[in-house]
Amino acid sequence: MTFYRWIVDFILHADVYLTSFIQHYGSLTYLFLFFIIFLETGLIITPFLPGDSLLFVAGTLAAQNVLNIFSLFFLLTGAAILGDTVNYAIGRYFGENVFSRSRFFKKEYLERTKFFYQKHGGKTIILARFIPIIRTFAPFVAGVGMMAYKRFLLFNVLGAVLWVTLFLFGGYFFGGLPFVQEHLTLVVFLIIFVSFLPPLFEYLRHQLH
Repeated sequence: MTFYRWIVDFILHADVYLTSFIQHYGSLTYLFLFFIIFLETGLIITPFLPGDSLLFVAGTLAAQNVLNIFSLFFLLTGAAILGDTVNYAIGRYFGENVFSRSRFFKKEYLERTKFFYQKHGGKTIILARFIPIIRTFAPFVAGVGMMAYKRFLLFNVLGAVLWVTLFLFGGYFFGGLPFVQEHLTLVVFLIIFVSFLPPLFEYLRHQLH
């Protein structure tokens, strides 16, 4: 099985992988989940890692008393905040160099990015949390756009809390339903599908206008 096929299989059958991981490594599962959420939000080279679906599945396992819901909440919220912070720092540190040395990224694009994040940065950071792939790139672009760090941190924390709460506790409260237990793969697929709808609608709206 290739790496990318394994990633797809892991996303769609995260409950099977996590259950097996728990059986073999016990409490190290918390560290594993922390690491996945941190990488998914913290590095622009790993946007393919599961976020929404992994939180939901972790919540369903917590509902079965396999994992502790409060430990998950604080650890994964911390991972999401730290991930965005690192991503922002990378964008801020390397952004100017990328735009000054590359012929593909013009200086005017950097100025537009700065203006956009000055005007819409807070809303963007929060909304991006709920959209796969964009969630990974938003904090990096905020750093490139020199969004004020204190302002970024405020919306970073708020977005992380909302994101983790929605999907983790969604899995915790609804994961025990017979339909969800019997069709968890389908539910995970629907979560992924719904998560991609906002940017799809936005793209279509621009195309139609």
